[in-house]
Amino acid sequence: MSPHQPAPAASPAPDGWLSRVLGWDGWRLIVPLAITLIALVVLRDLSRDIDLRDLRRDLAGYGWDRIGMSVAAMLASYTALALYDPVILRSLNAPPMPGYVPVLTGVSSMAVSNLLGFSWLTGGAIRYRVYAAFGVDVGAVAKLIATSWLAFLLGLLVLLGGLFIFHPTGLSAVIRLPAGSEAAVGSLILAGVAGLLLWTARGPRSIRLWQVQITLPAARQMGVLMAIALIDLTATALTLYVLLPDDLAQNFVLFFVLFIGALGLGVVSHAPGGLGVFEAAIIAGLGGTGRSDLLVALLFYRMIYTVLPFIIAVAGLSLAWGLTNRDRASAARQTLVRATRPIVPVLSAALALLSGATLLLRGDLPTEAGHAAALRGLLPLGLVETSHLLASVAGVLLLIVARGLYRRMARAWLIAMILLGAGLVLSLLKGAELGTAAALALSLAILWTFRSVFYRVGLGSAMRLNRRWLVSVALLVAGITWIGFFAYRNVDYTDALWWRFAWNGDAPRFLRATLVVVVILTAVALNALISRSTTRLPAEPIPDTVRRLTIASHDTEAAMALTGDKRFLIAADESAFISYADTGTSLIAKGDPVGDPVAGEALIWALRDQADRMGRRCAFYAVQTAYLPTYIDLGLSVVKIGEIARVPLAAFSLEGSKRKDWRHAKARATRDGYAFAIIPADQVADNIDALRQVSDAWLALKSGTEKSFALGSFDPDYLCNFDHAVLRHTQTGRIASFATLLRGGTRQEVAIDLMRYDHATTPAAMDGLFAEMLMWAKDQGYTWFSLGAAPLAGLENRPHAPVWNRVGGFIYTHGERFYNFEGLRSFKQKFDPVWSPNYLASPGRLDAARTLYEVNMLISGGLPGVMRRKRDT
Repeated sequence: MSPHQPAPAASPAPDGWLSRVLGWDGWRLIVPLAITLIALVVLRDLSRDIDLRDLRRDLAGYGWDRIGMSVAAMLASYTALALYDPVILRSLNAPPMPGYVPVLTGVSSMAVSNLLGFSWLTGGAIRYRVYAAFGVDVGAVAKLIATSWLAFLLGLLVLLGGLFIFHPTGLSAVIRLPAGSEAAVGSLILAGVAGLLLWTARGPRSIRLWQVQITLPAARQMGVLMAIALIDLTATALTLYVLLPDDLAQNFVLFFVLFIGALGLGVVSHAPGGLGVFEAAIIAGLGGTGRSDLLVALLFYRMIYTVLPFIIAVAGLSLAWGLTNRDRASAARQTLVRATRPIVPVLSAALALLSGATLLLRGDLPTEAGHAAALRGLLPLGLVETSHLLASVAGVLLLIVARGLYRRMARAWLIAMILLGAGLVLSLLKGAELGTAAALALSLAILWTFRSVFYRVGLGSAMRLNRRWLVSVALLVAGITWIGFFAYRNVDYTDALWWRFAWNGDAPRFLRATLVVVVILTAVALNALISRSTTRLPAEPIPDTVRRLTIASHDTEAAMALTGDKRFLIAADESAFISYADTGTSLIAKGDPVGDPVAGEALIWALRDQADRMGRRCAFYAVQTAYLPTYIDLGLSVVKIGEIARVPLAAFSLEGSKRKDWRHAKARATRDGYAFAIIPADQVADNIDALRQVSDAWLALKSGTEKSFALGSFDPDYLCNFDHAVLRHTQTGRIASFATLLRGGTRQEVAIDLMRYDHATTPAAMDGLFAEMLMWAKDQGYTWFSLGAAPLAGLENRPHAPVWNRVGGFIYTHGERFYNFEGLRSFKQKFDPVWSPNYLASPGRLDAARTLYEVNMLISGGLPGVMRRKRDT
């Protein structure tokens, strides 16, 4: 069953110990967990009277005619699923791509989601990764998902409306309505859908629900998609319906409604594939308590609709991937790899989960008598007992390492290969389970074929789960454990069982293996909930190449490479570099590359590749226009984050009424006995104590802390790289204020970084220094004097502006209580500067806020720094 489910967006976490452990959306984990556990309890009660021998009898005697009809219905459903994406993409004017790409994407993503039900592994995530490789942006993918959901819902409404009209007696068993009203309700539903189609007959329409704008496709396209949805819905239901016992399959309408409800509960539960929840709902709804034949029908449905398509998808992709290696230069091979490479980690993770679940399930079920007898004469009992326990350990570890495969971790791939190999050997030793061994051998071959996809390093432990993976794995283990208790429900549980070691001791082996699995999973859970540390690359010493290129650069912002808190990516010929910092989740570059433009462009791609290998996002903060095409080619979204003020010095003077405050400040400083001077870089160390006294007085006045990354701090090693402008008392030598001067290598521009003053000296300490510096820069022949950036300035807050601009414009207008946005811009505007845009290039517009938060962490140590109103201007 198809609906495509996008991953939920993140939001700030509230305070509280529970929120810190579970996250702000802890209820999204607690509710699915509760639903699944309740369903397993209900399923236990509903199947209490089922005898395992009856279950095996019904399983062995199941008719091939029913299995064949179920497989045919499954194929019809997946054929319909394969048509969603091609039809929708055609209307979105997506970039050209081979016709098999959307078909392969739709089928593969559904094969995984139907098996596992992991919303963050399926739907939007898979589609975006594949389609982004062909130039489809995230907005188009979001429209594709929304349109497919809408088609599914409208198709469901049409089907229900038709049932109300043409088969009301069937629905009356589920929905109690007044006699004769079923046709009216059905007609109303169909009339609503028809009205929607008429409204969109001339083309797409947009509607707004609350704050969300939804685009409805044209009626013709929607009609096609609704037909696809009808085929999908009907075929999916028929896949199980034809497997049901005859006495339970008399009313298809009743079954269909129950089937849709059971699927919905399975999706909400977040249990892999809705395991346990779906079965409990079907058994309860059909009144099949104690029916072994109904349980067998549900088992066959699981195998036919979920496991079989997944195996076909993985095996087919593995075969195609292997064949492409025979002709690495062909265009067809490159296109196929481009289309399938994003799917491989998802399918591999699902394969590891399926393999781990198989090992756990085989460990929970009794060993076949013939296999046990064959082993009795060949192997000692202790080896068999140990193999049984270790096979379950390998199974649960495969469930855990699957997340590492999803993240393309090289070490996760290696661990998975070892676990699969161990599981293969242990399956033979513990019970001569040839089928399980063959399945694990196939998994080994497939993962070996895909080995080139797993290249990422430096992502931390391959055995660590986040909260959602943890809950899903726990639910999967709970469902498999329930099967074990069901298999041994007639066994009298006593303390002696734990210590019973015998050839026919399947129940004791199950108990011991379950205990070990629970202990391992608990340890992983505690590690995930308690240990939040992320491995970060530390700053590195500043190479001489960086110092040389910084001095020669015309861009004064290049000096931020010398703050001592960054790492560097340097071109092989040492003609360019990029400075960046690692936040643990992102590699964020400060500004554009410095040096040769051609080498700089190559470094941008190199940093993006390095971030990908590490599993990090890649972003470029405070960049200008020179490399914008490259950032866009990288697939990054570029958003404006403010403007930079540069004063043209050729016509600048202190004359006129607009400059009277600066003239008065300059004169006041002179009357108070202070004179302007430049301290050369090689003399800064001799004056560092006097400068520190000014800095400490400024920090005490502002109640501030030192900044980093995009701003310099009072670090002697950093300050000694630059000349400093000061106002110094002519008699005492006391410094009233100072500013760090950043000079461009071509003498086109001079800028300031640190500017601090001692309020106990002269009221003109800051304004007087500003006036002196501007006139000095003009006399030195500089063209521009940079006043630095004004955050969020220049963003258009208009109804049709991009969302980011409207949000930034709103914050700029209404955020004065947190940050003096307008005051900072107004101060710089007094100098009549030329404003130039400042940009952020990040993985997507939705990631811009998260990236800026991480930048703030680098600059000021977190949100407390943002909330301070007073800032160094």
